[in-house]
Amino acid sequence: MRAAHNIFHLGIKELRSLVRDPIMLVLIVYAFTFSIYTAATAMPETLHKAPIAIVDEDRSALSNRIIDDFYPPYFLPPALITTAEMDARMDAGLDTFALHIPSGFQRDLLAGRSPALQLNVDATRMSQGFTGSSYIQAIVSGEVNDFVRGYRAETVPAVDLVLRARFNPELDKSWFGAVMEIISAITMLSIVLTGAALIREREHGTVEHLLVMPVTPFEIMSSKVLAMALVVLAASWISLTFVVRGLLAVPIEGSVALFFAGATLHLFATTSMGIFLATLARTMPQFGLLLLMFLLPLQVLSGGMTPRESMPDAVQFIMQAAPNTHFVMLSQAILYRGAGLDVVWPQFLSLAAIGAVLFTLALARFRKTLATMA
Repeated sequence: MRAAHNIFHLGIKELRSLVRDPIMLVLIVYAFTFSIYTAATAMPETLHKAPIAIVDEDRSALSNRIIDDFYPPYFLPPALITTAEMDARMDAGLDTFALHIPSGFQRDLLAGRSPALQLNVDATRMSQGFTGSSYIQAIVSGEVNDFVRGYRAETVPAVDLVLRARFNPELDKSWFGAVMEIISAITMLSIVLTGAALIREREHGTVEHLLVMPVTPFEIMSSKVLAMALVVLAASWISLTFVVRGLLAVPIEGSVALFFAGATLHLFATTSMGIFLATLARTMPQFGLLLLMFLLPLQVLSGGMTPRESMPDAVQFIMQAAPNTHFVMLSQAILYRGAGLDVVWPQFLSLAAIGAVLFTLALARFRKTLATMA
């Protein structure tokens, strides 16, 4: 009971210190509001108002139908240009796409020939270039097929492929971006807040005050872990409720309570990691550099940005020891697919084991640090 009493009051002290730190408060608000909104609404692969120019040398009914099919929000209204202008406009960066419809295109198509269209793409705009090429191919193919069916007998395809998009029937990228940004914010802030709390104690000289008090290193570290985990849990719940579900209207399929139970285990591991990194650094700039070395690989290789199955086997094996790998897996299963504890219990056990190991290592390192300062 005495240890719990000490941890409670030390935790209150940590929360008061955080309230007096405006930079950290701004970071928390930004990470769980503006950052999530921009990640959901500005996914880099989304095609939006892409500039396109068309050289129409055929001037036929079919070419006019193709031109009329390009309109906002995916494309800007097409600029009708000449062949001489096509390369110059793309060199100047005015167009991402330039479609050339040759003379006699409709005539050759109706005669049974296979006329070719030329599509020039500014490949320096990689995200729009890759996605837009597929859009343009689908638009032109659909318009040509509809036009030809008006002159020839309709053919029945040999196979009818029926698409059933599970868990995201509208294929809305914002659903993925919003939830994954919350997962990233939970990981980042849990490490930053706990590490900054310890370094702030050292820079302000209050660690020496703690050393003369009747408290143990376990109680000091536990108070920081619990206080910062509570802050991150509260901020993530507010963000999930009011930003993701409210502002962005992203449906959550599974149990929110089960998700936060997994988030609690994840925070047990990541806050311990923050303490460990803070014991290695002497100042905030050093801590920031260490954070880059650890946080970027954790975020990129966890499966939140790209599927883990696409990574080399060695990377998949190594990342099994990272807490947010399992957190991403259970979060996607619960929030996207509505999975229950019977599905995600292996990830819960993995997070508990990783958290125990990281907490033990961080506590040993923290005790050694305090011993050198005593």
